[in-house]
Amino acid sequence: MKDTWENVISCATKCPRCEKDFLAKEQRILSVIDHEPICLDCKKEEEKRPDYEEISRKMIGTCMAETEQMWGDPGGYCFYHFYPYTCS
Repeated sequence: MKDTWENVISCATKCPRCEKDFLAKEQRILSVIDHEPICLDCKKEEEKRPDYEEISRKMIGTCMAETEQMWGDPGGYCFYHFYPYTCS
């Protein structure tokens, strides 16, 4: 999963939901639903879903089991479902 994070989604060029182009230094965040990098506006919409809290909890458990890292580890894949990042 770490290879996927570093090589594919960390520098995505477009939000798959609204098609907004990402500039390299523009913040993006991972969706808890499909793990795609989305813009912050789309994340706000995702958070309005009535099942967002339940999906988030399940995603954290699955992510920690798969990566063997705590979700709050800033170097880990799970962290970026809740904290914005930029392409570095």
